[in-house]
Amino acid sequence: MASAIDVLKIFNTLPMTEKAIVLNSLYSSKLESGDDDIHRASENIRFANGRYCPCCQGTRIKRNGHTSYNAQRFICNGCKKSFVSTTNTIFFASHKNLDTWKRFIDCFMDGMSVEKTAEKCGISARTAFRWRHKVLDMLINMENEVTLEGIVEADEAFFDISYKGNHKKDAFKIPRKSHKRGGESHKRGLSKDKVNVPCAMNRRGLSIGMVSSLGKSSFDTITKVFDGKIKENSILCTDSEKSYSKLAIDNKRKRVAIKSGRGSKGIYNIQRINSYHSQLKRFINHFNGVSTKYLNNYIAWHNFVNIAPEGYIEKHNVLLNYLFTDSVAVKCEDIPKRNPLPLLTQN
Repeated sequence: MASAIDVLKIFNTLPMTEKAIVLNSLYSSKLESGDDDIHRASENIRFANGRYCPCCQGTRIKRNGHTSYNAQRFICNGCKKSFVSTTNTIFFASHKNLDTWKRFIDCFMDGMSVEKTAEKCGISARTAFRWRHKVLDMLINMENEVTLEGIVEADEAFFDISYKGNHKKDAFKIPRKSHKRGGESHKRGLSKDKVNVPCAMNRRGLSIGMVSSLGKSSFDTITKVFDGKIKENSILCTDSEKSYSKLAIDNKRKRVAIKSGRGSKGIYNIQRINSYHSQLKRFINHFNGVSTKYLNNYIAWHNFVNIAPEGYIEKHNVLLNYLFTDSVAVKCEDIPKRNPLPLLTQN
């Protein structure tokens, strides 16, 4: 008889669509036993180590009746605020059950379009879009906790500025002539029609990346992305860009510079980060391009789904648990209002 480890190995070899079928079957068996209540699941996961107030983090909590939809209400003896188990999470005030959310996560892990996600989950495209970006914001929070160590490869990727989106209902005016969908910048080379995205990854498969500036990189742009993200005594493998030399010296890291045309220096190379850039660009192109204001979110999405070393099921469970515990700061109506150019430095 196959062991649980053997079953997991077989599962990880399946295509994404077949993985989704297996997971949906597992969800269905759970739902038959009545495990589809978001509030019950939230209390089991979020308050696994004891109840606390999501407003002040106090632990002097007592029950305070039920809501109109029969969820247990609590009150904090410290700040005197009332709350339920989903307060300040992505599930708060959601009218959809846990099965719908699990199906949404399946679609998210498979990189499905908004339209296909909406159809599979039985929700509107607008809801699918907003859920996607709330989840992506949480992945940004998760990525902010990532630090790289060991042999770390770093380089920059460049993306054409995109103002993709419906701007008829807001005051934003595109500062240039509109491009056709999928069109490229009319300027060759590293012009300020492109955003600079410094990226890094280590040999464990952990990765970071963020929009920094327009055009060519500088010490300031690289520092603002990598400062505090690469541990001391790590070995930084880069191309011959001079800005990395100062970054390495200031942060007590050894730097190995790979000159153009040379594949490696012994065990050191930048092949993984170059492959990472190719994968990232394919992922972005899969969505017919991404508006620059959302680009950081899609980079975090790619890093989690395609690059992180954990298996499919583990990532699925990590994401679901994170949604139950991480606080949501963004409001749905504010998502389309983001800065069209989320730059860390101004050129």
